[in-house]
Amino acid sequence: MAQMKMIAAATLGLGLAFGTWQAAAQTAPKTVAEIANYTGADRQKILEDGARREGALMIYSTGTQADPVYQAFGKKYPFVKVEAYKADSTSVTRRMIEEYASGRYIPDAIDLSVAGLRAMHENGLLQSYKTPEHAAYPKTAIEPGGHWTLDYESYVGLGYNTKLISEAEVPKTYDDLLDPKWRGKMAVPGTSTLANWIGEMLADRDEAFVRKLSTQQIRVFEVSARAVANLVVSGEVAMSPAMFNSHFANSRDQGAPVAWRALGGVYATTGAMALPAKAPHPHAAMLFIDFVLSQEGQTAYGKLGYASARTDMAAKDKPSKVYYFGDAPDFEQNYEKWMALGRQVVGK
Repeated sequence: MAQMKMIAAATLGLGLAFGTWQAAAQTAPKTVAEIANYTGADRQKILEDGARREGALMIYSTGTQADPVYQAFGKKYPFVKVEAYKADSTSVTRRMIEEYASGRYIPDAIDLSVAGLRAMHENGLLQSYKTPEHAAYPKTAIEPGGHWTLDYESYVGLGYNTKLISEAEVPKTYDDLLDPKWRGKMAVPGTSTLANWIGEMLADRDEAFVRKLSTQQIRVFEVSARAVANLVVSGEVAMSPAMFNSHFANSRDQGAPVAWRALGGVYATTGAMALPAKAPHPHAAMLFIDFVLSQEGQTAYGKLGYASARTDMAAKDKPSKVYYFGDAPDFEQNYEKWMALGRQVVGK
């Protein structure tokens, strides 16, 4: 009789254990949407276990100097192989839309400008998500539907080589760019940064002023803003009025003879983290989103010269007047006009 009771108890125990396992298996998140919005106490374990099985992460990004951030994530989670496709925001957005239209689902995470993400969202390509890190961000930094969260901020202004241009003679305002002595000595990137630079001058001056720049023989390089910044660092270009402060802060910290200043109101580019609706590796993607938005990830971005929206981190010094054009609903229409005007007045 005692033996029968022991067998019955053991059987009951096995049954309860199996039932518990079965319940856990049934409640464990499986789809991208479920994984993205899971808030259980075992969330971290589920994400890490899933990321170990997936073993890979593909990031689509505009982060021309964000590799240290991505590498820091890879060091923290060495079982995830990190890769990144990087291009300007317009190119990344176009690629994503075309891939999804053809049934190709490649990226796991998107680190892009808000303007690009808005276009993706309008095409139904993004999945809303929840992360514990949201508690440290103001509501204005989180898209109302939870489809993205701001992860960096940078400003467009004048970058120059301090060995070629002294502090005394460097332009202090937009009007100073019209001085004949700067003719042929300036260059700008031909990417989206060109349009945004034109936009900030239109907001600060007017179209008549912008058209006057056509006399200054400003060169256009069809490369990224980071690449043009490198030309200023090397001295091949004396200065560029369409440079991101983050690029120059990063180069200056590495000993480059460069400086940056705002000439008036500046365009702010805001990057944000988003999750593709059909991410192939959603567990790794959510680990990555958590990391980038954490203090650790934001500190890594801060070392590259970027500002953070986190409320528990010291804000970077901002220019007195900042234009958030990229966050505006009419940005796409304005962008086309600004780019067309930019092509008319520079590179002549």
